[in-house]
Amino acid sequence: MVNKMANVFKQHGVKKGDRIAIYLPQSPMAVAAMLACSRIGALHTVVFAGFSAEALAGRVIDAQAETIITADQGVRGGKFIELKKTVDQAVEKCSCVKRVFVYQRTGGDVTMGKLDIPLDKEMSAASEECEPVMMDSADTLFLLYTSGSTGKPKGVSHSHGGYLTYTSVTFKHVFDYKDGDIFGCMADIGWITGHSYVVYGPLSNGATTLLFESTPVYPDPGRYWETVQRLKLDHIYLSPTALRSLLKSGDTWVQKYDRSSLRTLGCVGEPLNTEAWEWYYNVVGKKRCDIIDTWWQTETGGICISPRPSDPGAEIKPAMPMRPFFGIDLALVNEKGQVDEGDDVRGALCIKKPWPGLATTIYGDHQRFIDTYFKPYPGMYFTGDGAHRKNTYYQITGRMDDVLNVTGHRLGTAEIEDVLDDHPATAETAVVGFPHDIKGEGVYAYIVLKDGISTPFATLDVEMKALVKNRIASYAVPDVFQYTPSLPRTRSGKIMRRILRKVAANDTDQLGDISTLADPDIVKVIIKHSKKAKKACDKK
Repeated sequence: MVNKMANVFKQHGVKKGDRIAIYLPQSPMAVAAMLACSRIGALHTVVFAGFSAEALAGRVIDAQAETIITADQGVRGGKFIELKKTVDQAVEKCSCVKRVFVYQRTGGDVTMGKLDIPLDKEMSAASEECEPVMMDSADTLFLLYTSGSTGKPKGVSHSHGGYLTYTSVTFKHVFDYKDGDIFGCMADIGWITGHSYVVYGPLSNGATTLLFESTPVYPDPGRYWETVQRLKLDHIYLSPTALRSLLKSGDTWVQKYDRSSLRTLGCVGEPLNTEAWEWYYNVVGKKRCDIIDTWWQTETGGICISPRPSDPGAEIKPAMPMRPFFGIDLALVNEKGQVDEGDDVRGALCIKKPWPGLATTIYGDHQRFIDTYFKPYPGMYFTGDGAHRKNTYYQITGRMDDVLNVTGHRLGTAEIEDVLDDHPATAETAVVGFPHDIKGEGVYAYIVLKDGISTPFATLDVEMKALVKNRIASYAVPDVFQYTPSLPRTRSGKIMRRILRKVAANDTDQLGDISTLADPDIVKVIIKHSKKAKKACDKK
C-alpha cells in the first residue's frame, strides 16, 4: 500500500522536499500516506480531519502544500463527516494547491473537480515496488501544526534521524514493549501522540498498533474497554480528558468487560489529577497495572518524563510523571532566572541539553522558534510549563501562563484543579485568573459535575471552598464558581484556557478563531452563565 501510494505521488509530480497535507480519517490509508511521503522524501503535514476549512487552509498556505490527500467522508461517533466538502472550501483559499487525492472511505457521493484525483483507482494500477529516497538524518520528516493559545499556528518541524530514534527508544522502554504486544494508543494521527505512538514508535519496533476511529463514548462509555477485551490489548494510552469523561459515567461500564490482557495504562496530554489516577489504577487496572503518566510536547517529539523506565518495581506516585527519560537533563528555574538545585522546589521547567527528538525549527519562521523556546532562559529549552520537584520526582503544575499571583502568592492553576477534582461531585475543572480590585488577581473556577448530581450549587460552593482552604490555603479559594455542562476544547482535547480567561475577565468581544474547537457552541453557553455566576458570588 505504501509503495503503491508513493508511486502515485511520483507519477503526479510530487518530489523530495515537497509538502503534502493529509486530511484523512484514522485509517490504514492515512498511515500509508504518511509512510509514502517519507519513502519519497516529501514532508507530510497531517491535519486533524475535524478541523474547519479555514483552519485547514491556514495550514496548507503556511506549508505551501501543493498536494492534499483526503477522503470522501469520515465516520466518527456514528456520524458522517464531509471531508471532501471541507477540502473543497479550503482549496478555494489556497492558490498553491495543484492536486487533491481522494480516497473512498464510505463510497459517499462527492463532487470531483479538475484538481481531484481518485486515489483508489490510481493505486490499483501502480507498481508495488518503490525504492526509498536516501535522506540525511537532519532532513525534515514532517511538519505538525500546533495552534498554541494565541496567534498563528506553528509548523513544528521534526527530522528523520533524531525523531525516529527518540520515538523508537521511548516507545520500547517507557511501555516495556515486548515482541507480540498489541499497543492501543487512542489518539488521532492528527496529533503528535498519534505520530509518535500510533505510527512511528510502534512500527519502528515491529509492534502491532491500533487505529481507533471512534470516540470514547460511542455507542456507549464502554467502548474502550470493549476494544480491550475484543483485541486483547496489552497497553492502552489515552488522554486525561477521555479518562475523566469515562470516570463521570461510573464503574459499571468498565467492569462489564475483561481487561486482564492489559499490562500498562498510559496517559498523555495534560496533568492527570489524583482522583482520575486512582480510578484508572483501582477500577480499570484492578491495582495490577503500572500507570504510565507521561509528560512531553509536540516540540519534544516523544516522552520526556515518565514513571518508567526505572528500577524494577520502583514506586509510582499518583498524578505525576516523576522520572526524566534517558538523556533528558531537567532544570527548574526560579523567578530570578537561576537554576534551583534544591529539593521541594518549584519553577519554570527547562531542559539543559539537546536530545534526539527535539524539533528543529518552526517552518518558515526560525526566529519564532528561537524566541519561543530558547530566549526566555538562554542555554536551555523552555517548555512553557511549571513543575515541582520533590525527592527527585517531578510533578507538572501547569502552563506558566496559568500561574496566578493572588495577594502576592504564586499559585499554579493545576494545584487548585487537583483539589477541586477530588470533590465527589466533580467530573473535571478548569481554573483561571481574572483581574481583582483588591487581590490583584482573583481565582475563577469552572466546574463540570458528574452525571446525576442534584446538590444545590450553593452547597457545592461551600464544600469546595472548604476543600481548597484545607488542602492549599485560604488565599487559593476560588472567588467565582461557574458550573458548566462542558469546557471549550481543541479537537485534541486540550482546554482552551485563553477563552476561559477572557470570559472570566468580561473580555468577550475578541475571542479569536473558535472554529477549531470540538464544540464551538459551548462558548456561548459559558458566556451566558458567567454573569449569573459572578452575581451569585458577589452576594456571598
